[in-house]
Amino acid sequence: MSQVVLTKAAADQVATMLEENDMADGYLRFKVEGGGCTGLTYGMAAEEEKQENDLVFTHHGVNVLVDKYDIGVIDGTTIDFKESLLGGGFTIDNPLASVACGCGASFRTKTNKGTPEQC
Repeated sequence: MSQVVLTKAAADQVATMLEENDMADGYLRFKVEGGGCTGLTYGMAAEEEKQENDLVFTHHGVNVLVDKYDIGVIDGTTIDFKESLLGGGFTIDNPLASVACGCGASFRTKTNKGTPEQC
């Protein structure tokens, strides 16, 4: 079964962000676009409505939208939120990524090389 998972820490952070933007009933969109050093990049955004092609995953009370066409390169991905001395940020663990750039925002899989950009 296809899945994208939010940890409790990530879900808490997303829920806070949605509430702060008056979107408590909104969704987190997790998407993939071409680009970056290795060909594909992750994106996240708040959305108010589900689209026709969306899969919905619910974790810790937060609904995550993924376009069904993106799931093939992010199936099994876990999104976490980590705090550090310098602040906090989301981390993405994608078991399908065969290559990732140093910052972790760009990747490719064995079956999808995307459209790499000049770095």
